[in-house]
Amino acid sequence: MLNTAIILAGGFGTRLKSVVSDVPKPMAPILGKPFLHYQVLYLKHFGIQNIVFSVGHLHEVIEKYFGNQYLGLNIQYALEENPLGTGGGIRLALEKCQDENCLVLNGDSFFDCDLQQYFQSHLASKAECSLALRTVSNAARFGTIHCNAQKRIVAFQEKTMREEAGTINAGLYILNKELYFKHTPANFSFSIEKDFFEKKLSDIYFGGIEFEAYFIDIGLPEDFKQAQHDFERFKY
Repeated sequence: MLNTAIILAGGFGTRLKSVVSDVPKPMAPILGKPFLHYQVLYLKHFGIQNIVFSVGHLHEVIEKYFGNQYLGLNIQYALEENPLGTGGGIRLALEKCQDENCLVLNGDSFFDCDLQQYFQSHLASKAECSLALRTVSNAARFGTIHCNAQKRIVAFQEKTMREEAGTINAGLYILNKELYFKHTPANFSFSIEKDFFEKKLSDIYFGGIEFEAYFIDIGLPEDFKQAQHDFERFKY
């Protein structure tokens, strides 16, 4: 089973500044608790023991709240001295991961899939890395992903801004540490989406595992408001 999770928590949250401006976006309060608090509860439920926060902007806020232990989990921090993008931030955080495979998730979205089922599906597929996918009624904000019959990802489609259904990257990955280090540069700013997933599509077997679970991205004020309502029923 997966033991370690990396949470990307270093974003500036420019789209949410009209609502939350004094804390990092993943620390935005949902019913009086930071959004990250709910992610930690979720990870703990599925057996994660170690969390590495990939931090940068206003990192002190996150470190002060979570410390080195939180809800019985071990907490570490991978601090970007200079912005490294999603890809570089993950690479820095993976240096603190002792396991062969690591779970990676965005700090500003929540996808309520069964992590045990996700990992078992990843192993069964023989994929080198896996992305959790979700079909949504309006994929305009996200861009879409296409898989073949064997559930191997074969194409990433740019955002079209057309309000139509599509299968999206839900921001929840299973990465192989050694493979990621082999195919990415150290101490360099890059995007995991553009510079790893898309550029390495022909070299690496990326599996796409789809779930019909609850998904929310709090990056827009209206979705942040929706989370206040939805998380009243948070089950973890």
